[in-house]
Amino acid sequence: TGKFITDTSPSDVAIALSKVKHKILVLSGKGGVGKSTVTAQIARNLAARDYSVGVVDVDVCGPSLARILGVNGQSVHKSSNGWSPVYTLDDIAVMSIDFLLGSEEDAVIWRGAKKNGMIKEFLTSVDWGELDYLVMDTPPGTSDEHLAIVSLLKQSKVSGCVLVSTPQ
Repeated sequence: TGKFITDTSPSDVAIALSKVKHKILVLSGKGGVGKSTVTAQIARNLAARDYSVGVVDVDVCGPSLARILGVNGQSVHKSSNGWSPVYTLDDIAVMSIDFLLGSEEDAVIWRGAKKNGMIKEFLTSVDWGELDYLVMDTPPGTSDEHLAIVSLLKQSKVSGCVLVSTPQ
């Protein structure tokens, strides 16, 4: 919308995601464990089984899903229903801050409220349409973004989460 949403409630998110049957969070306790790769593989496997799938890259400061899914360099378009996600060749709807930056080299150095505002935008201002699955790639660790997304999704019936770790 151009302005960060500050007063989004869990019920606003539930309404915005009401046409999404299953919501899956992908989490990790630390970075570099392959969480985004796992997210992409979950999405591709579901799409290969003819499910309609969306992926949102909630890792605002370290987005990588656009590159992993082969849609980097694209941009989102605004419609009367909100932002239109970018679609991969295997018909996965993707939303990432990557699409909103001028260049892949641009850094996103945001804190608290601004990152949380972007997450709210992704959850309420993207026109996902009807989806069988929305897979959410979260940032590494246990940050404020995790608290924000979990609290915003509390009325949205999250189907489950995948915790990615390494044997280190």
